[in-house]
Amino acid sequence: MPTALDESTETSAGQSSLQLATELLGGRRVLHRQVATEEDAHELVLRGIPAEAMAKLFAGVLNLSATVLLAAFCVSERSFARRKAAPKTRLPVDEGERLWRFAEVLAHATRVFGSQGEAERWLDRPAIGLDHRKPIDLLRTHPGTRLVSDYLTRIEHGVYA
Repeated sequence: MPTALDESTETSAGQSSLQLATELLGGRRVLHRQVATEEDAHELVLRGIPAEAMAKLFAGVLNLSATVLLAAFCVSERSFARRKAAPKTRLPVDEGERLWRFAEVLAHATRVFGSQGEAERWLDRPAIGLDHRKPIDLLRTHPGTRLVSDYLTRIEHGVYA
């Protein structure tokens, strides 16, 4: 049973992007720790996110293909298959960091657009405020992720330009 927020579920106004990102990755059961602060997230990534978290995120995504997700994480199909086959192994820091960033952006977009399904559709469509690039394509790098996150914050506050 996916932990992701389904199409019909409205997000709780009191739930932070950090909490939603943690849920998308399987929560405490998969991550084996509480992630309540940015420092907790930092430690989680440094120590290695369990590979099972990647599989949980993939299973909970509603509208994005595996190919699109793998490209966003810069992970090959073969590497993903290895991760799924060994769910207790820990991801390398760079891979875990990209996974965490994606979960955080998806969580932020879910809060902004009201459902995970709408957030995923937004990620996969060209955005005017991002020079008509798809937000998901920018998530491959840290600066691109910042652009997407900043744009989501502008949308959240009604500043689209």
